[in-house]
Amino acid sequence: MGNSASSISDLNLFSKGGVFTSEQLDEYQDCTFFTKKDILRLYKRFYALNPNKVPSNMQGNRASIVALTFEEVERIPELKENPFRRRICEVFSEDGCGNLTFDDFLDMFSVFSEMAPLPLKLKYAFRIYDFDGDDYLGHDDLSKMIRSLTRDELTDEEVEFIIERIIEEADLDSDSQISYAEFEHVVSRSPDFIRTFHIRI
Repeated sequence: MGNSASSISDLNLFSKGGVFTSEQLDEYQDCTFFTKKDILRLYKRFYALNPNKVPSNMQGNRASIVALTFEEVERIPELKENPFRRRICEVFSEDGCGNLTFDDFLDMFSVFSEMAPLPLKLKYAFRIYDFDGDDYLGHDDLSKMIRSLTRDELTDEEVEFIIERIIEEADLDSDSQISYAEFEHVVSRSPDFIRTFHIRI
């Protein structure tokens, strides 16, 4: 009996009428690369991460207030094995600590969607790799990026060698760091970037 009541409440919870107002859904659709159906599907995923915390009614400002912790969000399959999962959540979180509201969660999935344009993807990729937030990819940013990608399996000498090669290839103005324009110049020529910088919903 308890299971059937639970199933009925789940059906009511995720029916199109209750979670968001039609204005909210219209606004989300205008601000993302998703259909209303996609938005509701993402809400279900967000809700499933902590049903005790996420309200079944996200009308009003709840979608921008109720936040899941990084530890709750990192469990989604798309992030679980990603070496940049913490950094991704920090960049998309309003608080900068990796705690995501539904609005943040939706923004993250939107940027990683196949429909997001290359300039938007490049902007966020740069922010993810810019660990210190100084608008340049300097030595420390590159070191953290390489260590994350290789799961810290390289020696210091190997990391330094790779950093030198990256600077040599991408640093067009010889200031020993990579600006956004330099990053864009190098990465936009890589067909692998578009293929790998996305998440399917």
